[in-house]
Amino acid sequence: MASDSTSRNYLKVKSLYFRLKSLAIFGISNKVFFKIPKISLYYKVSLLKQGREVYKKTENNEITGRNSVEEQNITSLKDFHLSHIDNWGVNWNQYSILTLQRQSLSRILYYNNLYKMILGVPGSILEFGSLWGATLSQLISLRGMYEPYNYSRHIYGFDTFEGFVNTSKDKDGSHLSDGDYSVYEGYENQLEEILILHEANCPLPHIKKFSLIKGDASLTSKKWLKDNPHAIIAMAIFDMDIYQPTKDALEAIIPRLTKGSILVFDELNCAPFPGETQALDEVLAINKLKLQHDPHQPNCAWTVWGD
Repeated sequence: MASDSTSRNYLKVKSLYFRLKSLAIFGISNKVFFKIPKISLYYKVSLLKQGREVYKKTENNEITGRNSVEEQNITSLKDFHLSHIDNWGVNWNQYSILTLQRQSLSRILYYNNLYKMILGVPGSILEFGSLWGATLSQLISLRGMYEPYNYSRHIYGFDTFEGFVNTSKDKDGSHLSDGDYSVYEGYENQLEEILILHEANCPLPHIKKFSLIKGDASLTSKKWLKDNPHAIIAMAIFDMDIYQPTKDALEAIIPRLTKGSILVFDELNCAPFPGETQALDEVLAINKLKLQHDPHQPNCAWTVWGD
């Protein structure tokens, strides 16, 4: 016999299902705009009963919270993209927006807003945890748009390019391991070439304004400070997910921040990655910070140094 709460959840989901279906009937074609996924109502109620997201590891050891329908949709978009890219000709890059998902567009807008906050603040941009380099390429393009002649806005990407190192079962959880979130061997060399192409599409391409720094950020952050005694940090992005390198790099860079510098955290208040929140709390004390949040980036937050 179903409990009262289960029955109420069932009715809520059933009501939502028919409201969506009515949208498809009255004026919004489900063939053009969206398709109502055929998932059993029982499955939806089960998710409601859990009251939490369901996370799992992908084949390449990354964490995802997508359900089966989302995975099906993104696979369809990928298949369409790959099958049409040659037909799009010289403007393939522009037409690729066709398969860009809301989540990816939200992230682009998020970094656009962050970049505008440091206009007028001197210094470099440091990203700790670059992985495939998607954020680095965005930052290079944003610099080319907003301050095309600011050749001192150097962008640094820190990554092991071999996945996590020094994961802690106590701080990070037993579901994360060394080697998670790795790229294939030698990828950093190809990333370098891609970023050079992006920079060539911006003013002053003869001046190289980005650097990739391979290694454990617990060590490379300190070496970077020693090698760059002139450097001020306008924005530091922490996307390493785990406790130890986040704590070490954050502690290291504090002396080079200025009022108005921005500290960006990609997995703050994020259940699958508890280490990042703990690292920030231990170094700067969360209850002393004015953390800000973008409604379209649920796990991200930033703070302006000196606020």
